[in-house]
Amino acid sequence: MPDPFDYDPRDAYDDDRLLSGAAQDDELRLEPSLRPTKLEEYVGQERIIQNLRVGIQAALERGESLDHVLLFGPPGLGKTTLAYIIAHEMGTSLRTTSGPALEKAGDLAAILTNLEAGEVLFIDEIHRLGPTVEEILYPAVEDYRLDLVIGTGPAARTMEIPLPRFTLVGATTRAGLITKPLHARFGIVHRLDFYSPAELSTILRRSAGLLGMAIDPGGAKELARRSRGTPRLANRLLRRVRDFAQVEAEGRIDEDTARRALAMLEVDEYGFDEVDRKILGTLIEHYSGGPAGIQALAAAVGEDRGTLEDLYEPFLIQEGFLQRTPRGRVATRRAYEHLGFPVRPGTPGQLF
Repeated sequence: MPDPFDYDPRDAYDDDRLLSGAAQDDELRLEPSLRPTKLEEYVGQERIIQNLRVGIQAALERGESLDHVLLFGPPGLGKTTLAYIIAHEMGTSLRTTSGPALEKAGDLAAILTNLEAGEVLFIDEIHRLGPTVEEILYPAVEDYRLDLVIGTGPAARTMEIPLPRFTLVGATTRAGLITKPLHARFGIVHRLDFYSPAELSTILRRSAGLLGMAIDPGGAKELARRSRGTPRLANRLLRRVRDFAQVEAEGRIDEDTARRALAMLEVDEYGFDEVDRKILGTLIEHYSGGPAGIQALAAAVGEDRGTLEDLYEPFLIQEGFLQRTPRGRVATRRAYEHLGFPVRPGTPGQLF
């Protein structure tokens, strides 16, 4: 039986592209050293941070555990980091697992019965919990008890095991796939948004300091605006540009160095890579700009549907290059202009 705590964040996505939001091998080792540990150190997501600060302080003053928290949004925005911060601010430890790792009800039961009072249990990709596992979770988070069925058939009986009060932090990139009964059991629900270039610049300067890099404001700004609003990607690009700067610019990352390095990495001014451009180009060339169904578009570009929906679409939609309609995906005027195609009459975003 697999260890439910033997969780690799790459289980959610098998994607090693430069601009993928999924964690890569080296980041699994590096990210913990770059993570903030306190709410005051966290950059961005101000509304969420303010609400968590109030909730944590109130829980501490009452001597209670924090209400259960659900965090959702695209990968790389800091859901796992917030789980660690919640545990740190509550003065307790964090237990980490994932939906795919909890294959049987017994996997989750083993974790719940070993929790200490006040501990934080973090379940990443919580929408991937199986139905039988999820059923075990309901009474655990609502009434802090574990209902186990012993035996089978007419002789079966239910044993109730009390659990210490704990805080469940669930994270997901697919909030729409969480069942309504599970969603209803979270008292605190927050959606993480993409970060602004100014926020990413601050994160980059902090990361550069921790890694002993030399970066000026212009270099940080250039990296930030091409990082797709995602801290994980910003830190990844920082490390790649550091290599270029070491060889070509005496180790200092300024605006010109960042531009030349990113051009070599084929990351354009909007933070698009080959796959982004392929998605938009295929939509325009093969489907006359759309609408096109997501399954057909995924097949045309040779990608998994889930990868398109989770890793690429959110940013393209956020930046106004793609629209999601009831009939399918549609390329906007910005997509035509960015890729150099003549804008067709009726294209979304075009005025006539």
